[in-house]
Amino acid sequence: MSFNYGLRPTTVQMLTSSGTSSQSNAFGDYTYYVRICADADCHILFGANPTATSSSIFIAQDQPEVFKVSPGEKVAAIGSSNVSISELSA
Repeated sequence: MSFNYGLRPTTVQMLTSSGTSSQSNAFGDYTYYVRICADADCHILFGANPTATSSSIFIAQDQPEVFKVSPGEKVAAIGSSNVSISELSA
């Protein structure tokens, strides 16, 4: 499946998640959307200092999702997966 939101990719972060919550670096000053894709099912949470749990947002394996975020926020993930985080700007 292909999506075109007319957004420009800027920074890509890779996050390795396991049995405990792992956190990304803060998003850039002009990041208002992120594309999240994981190589295995996991859960994610956004915020200033997030800790993901099994009750957080579910991300299915190989099913990219785009989320609106604020500059400076982070994403945390939990589950046995590698998570790709693509920061997007207009």
